[in-house]
Amino acid sequence: MRSIHAPIAALVCLLASCVSSNQYRSLLEDKESENRALREERSGLKGELNDANFQKESLENALAEANAKLLATPEKSSTQSFPGLDEAGVGYGTRDGNLVLTIPTEISFPSGKAELSKSGQNALKAVAKTLSAQYQDAEYRIEGHTDSDPIKKSKYETNRDLSYARAKAVLHYLVEQTGIPDDQCVVSGMGEYRPLASNDTLANKAKNRRVEITVVRR
Repeated sequence: MRSIHAPIAALVCLLASCVSSNQYRSLLEDKESENRALREERSGLKGELNDANFQKESLENALAEANAKLLATPEKSSTQSFPGLDEAGVGYGTRDGNLVLTIPTEISFPSGKAELSKSGQNALKAVAKTLSAQYQDAEYRIEGHTDSDPIKKSKYETNRDLSYARAKAVLHYLVEQTGIPDDQCVVSGMGEYRPLASNDTLANKAKNRRVEITVVRR
């Protein structure tokens, strides 16, 4: 009589193999699901990190701009009055205890150029009269400033080049036409890097286009 133990043993092995295979697939699926969840979590964290870095950069830029405005903006003096400067369209105030005269580009230079206009020359005559009368022994720091718009139609390659050329034009006029001593003058071109206001509107851009003369008593 044929033994039944061999087929039964084979069947048991087959069932055991199936169970083992099913368990393996189940474990593999669980692991893959866990890996997907981890990848999604990692992706989410990377997105949050990118957002945080972007927000940090935005805040740092806003802080830097606020600091620049704070350092750049002259405080309007309540005790000083210069009617001649008012008539010529020249602004004035104090910064760090020094008088700062502000000549807007709109009254002094054509767009993209560094040749003084007639109104710009008249403004500088008023400036020279004030300096000679009340600040004749001071140092005059002449700074050119622009907005942040890139140079397009101009012989100057950058805003800094343009701002420096305008500051030099102011220097030459003050020295050659009004008698301001050359050795009391310092000239620099700041370009767009010392704004009085953010360059987000036409009015703010107009504020930033200027030549400043800081009067430092010696």
